[in-house]
Amino acid sequence: MKKFIIPFLLLAAALLTACGGNKSEESASSNSSSDDAKKETITYQSEDGPVEVPADPKRVVVLSSYAGNVMALDVNLAGVDSWSKMNPRFQDQLKDVEEVSDENLEKIIELNPDLIIGLSNIKNKDKLKEIAPTVTYTYGKLGYLEQHIEIGKLLNKEEEAKAWVEDFKQRSKDAGEKIREKIGEDATVSVIENFDKQLYVFGDNWGRGTEILYQEMNLKMPEKVKEMALEPGYYAISPEVLPEYAGDYIIFSKNPDIESSFQQTETYKNIPAVKKGHVYEANAKEFYFNDPITLDYQLDFFKKSFLGE
Repeated sequence: MKKFIIPFLLLAAALLTACGGNKSEESASSNSSSDDAKKETITYQSEDGPVEVPADPKRVVVLSSYAGNVMALDVNLAGVDSWSKMNPRFQDQLKDVEEVSDENLEKIIELNPDLIIGLSNIKNKDKLKEIAPTVTYTYGKLGYLEQHIEIGKLLNKEEEAKAWVEDFKQRSKDAGEKIREKIGEDATVSVIENFDKQLYVFGDNWGRGTEILYQEMNLKMPEKVKEMALEPGYYAISPEVLPEYAGDYIIFSKNPDIESSFQQTETYKNIPAVKKGHVYEANAKEFYFNDPITLDYQLDFFKKSFLGE
């Protein structure tokens, strides 16, 4: 009997060893494939020169402005700036995403990002580059839709970005034609915002829906706004001089956390747009940016405000 048991045990051991060896080889092969996937990169031509970035980024940290662009392209975020984090429009998508800043390097390291994106004026850029490939953009250097396509290139999703841009331009153009037909070709629109006991008026490229109104819809800007805000992008004014900058229609990007008692003054109440009910108030926290998620919201807001759609 023992003669049969010993060969059987040896055979079983041999089979187990062989299976174990195969699993080890499979595991090694799997790990190798995983490592290859992690190492797969593309060369992106940034403002600072060529940068090797992941072909399929999985843990992106955005330090300023571009969280909505990344989300719109369905790329995972590991960390975002405080302005994005407090945007009500982004809350659901960012509920499990950490808030970070360019000064808290330790927290960024903990998030183990494979790509970092921000504006060109962020701090600690050289140190951030040691953590992960870091790409920055100068605000306004590219047109707002070009910027989205550029981020599409960075994330290896250029075609998706281009498709959204083409669709958005057509939708904005169609809405603009309807709005001009309703309010008149010569009607003016101004965009204002309350911040730190002052009011601001905006040009055509500083978020708050200005790109849509002026660039895509071709609505007219009041001459005083054009003179003071078009080139710098924005201009601070006191509530007392608001009538000089008020268009036939006013978009008020209103910060709910800041007092707006100027709306109770006779100066404000006597502005023609106010008297006619041509002031459309939006939540400033939802209106700051010009990424696809925000732009879609702004376009819907304008269609509802001007057209009742």
